[in-house]
Amino acid sequence: MSESRRIRREKKTIGVMIGMYCRGRHSGSLGPCEDCDALLSYARLKIDRCVFHDHKPVCNECRVHCYSSGMRDRIRNVMRFSGPRMLLAHPVLGFLHLVDRIH
Repeated sequence: MSESRRIRREKKTIGVMIGMYCRGRHSGSLGPCEDCDALLSYARLKIDRCVFHDHKPVCNECRVHCYSSGMRDRIRNVMRFSGPRMLLAHPVLGFLHLVDRIH
């Protein structure tokens, strides 16, 4: 089964957000640190395994919490840090993520 455009964009968005968080909070380098890279792999796995597939809501509005509690806390920190910065740093992805929240 091939990935839909929506799922590919969701993975790209989470990658950008984790990258922004890591650069701002951890390494300052171009690539994510080991912890953030593990979080990104985990998030992509969860996106791939989402029971809603192409009709996947944004995670914070989902009724199924598939992240473990520790990972959920980590991704919340990423979202709190990167979310407000997305519209300036990546306006198209930020806007599309806001649109996805509506649907």
